Amino acid sequence: MARLFGTDGVRGVAGRDLTAALALELSAAAARVLGRGAGPDRRPTAVVGRDPRASGEFLEAAVVAGLAGAGVDVVRLGVLPTPAVAHLTGELGADFGVMLSASHNPAPDNGIKFFGRGGQKLPDAVEDEIEAALGAPAEGAVGGDVGRVSDAGDGAERYIAHVLSALPHRLDGLKVVVDCANGAASGVAPEALRRAGAEVVTIGDRPDGLNINAGCGSTHLEALRAAVVEHGADAGLAHDGDADRCLAVAGDGSVVDGDQIMAILALELHEAGRLADSTLVVTVMSNLGLKQAMAQAGIAVVETPVGDRYVLEAMRAGSYSLGGEQSGHVVLLDHATTGDGLLTGMQLLGAVSRRGLALDELAKAMVRLPQVLVNVRGVDKHRAATDEGLAEAVARAEADLGGEGRVLLRPSGTEPMVRVMVEAPSQDRAAEVAEALAGAVREHLG
Repeated sequence: MARLFGTDGVRGVAGRDLTAALALELSAAAARVLGRGAGPDRRPTAVVGRDPRASGEFLEAAVVAGLAGAGVDVVRLGVLPTPAVAHLTGELGADFGVMLSASHNPAPDNGIKFFGRGGQKLPDAVEDEIEAALGAPAEGAVGGDVGRVSDAGDGAERYIAHVLSALPHRLDGLKVVVDCANGAASGVAPEALRRAGAEVVTIGDRPDGLNINAGCGSTHLEALRAAVVEHGADAGLAHDGDADRCLAVAGDGSVVDGDQIMAILALELHEAGRLADSTLVVTVMSNLGLKQAMAQAGIAVVETPVGDRYVLEAMRAGSYSLGGEQSGHVVLLDHATTGDGLLTGMQLLGAVSRRGLALDELAKAMVRLPQVLVNVRGVDKHRAATDEGLAEAVARAEADLGGEGRVLLRPSGTEPMVRVMVEAPSQDRAAEVAEALAGAVREHLG
């Protein structure tokens, strides 16, 4: 049987895969596992937040019922970003937190994510324990043991104050367009930017429950690019539905991706002596140009498999302070326990303001090598790491590129497919090598 928890909680089409019954049972199981540390003298407490998807309304009701029925006091936070829920789990002293969101996925999807005490992501072993507790016999709470439900009216205010407290430099004089993806950032992001001193233009800030991520946000940058140019803004920020990601657009309309954001922030922290062990944590998909720029600046780079959870694990293991992904999921462990799009965007704009340089100038801290990705379908992906003929083809390509490029073959986690990624000094050269390697994959794994 497939594992219920994926790389980022439990997700599916709301009402079909992720039903109210499953949400209730899963929450009751989580209460039994995550509420154990409360001790015999008090009921455990959980905070619950959601993004503005329509399905979040009935799923929130089911989650709250499951928790309260299992003897957990529940504090409803309402619509807030995922990193806000993580932060408030810690600030409010809750035993655990629950977030209802499917991040950058379309509106019909939804998900349930749990945070442990302090707003920490759960280890796989704890998620497995919750899954094992599903359906296990358990008595519901009765009488005075029933959980009580309340609403936190100041959750957004607390989170905005937290983000502003980490701001390295005020944003006075900057004009910023923020695309909230019609998601959880729609209320807090514009307000935080205005309080920081920026002149703010908002797009994608009219959530109706069904338009989240629809042609907007960090997965659709066209509207933001156009708005930045139209309004003569200094920069634009794009979040996804639950605002744990941030991509940016410079005043000239050029995209500043997660790798470039991390390069700027790493250099800022390194100069200030606040980049722990002078190290940046990235995934294997980060552009070689980022690694070259970091090497030139005397900053070490630790690579992990693709996925923010692996970045976070490496950061905790090495006590590093900065890491993330090309997608804009950036973790600043000095201020947050998980990726935080608003925090990232504010830190980026703080660097722009402090240095007095345009964002496109700061983005030149690294030069992106042209990158080509080819998905080779219908092959035996399980032999990708062991086939000798394919290994020889990869070795020849790497030798041919020398130190001016790189090759990455990665089996898909969900499909019978191998991803071939090549970076090279020119787009044509990258495409040439990628197609040759794709042919080798078909030849040896087909």
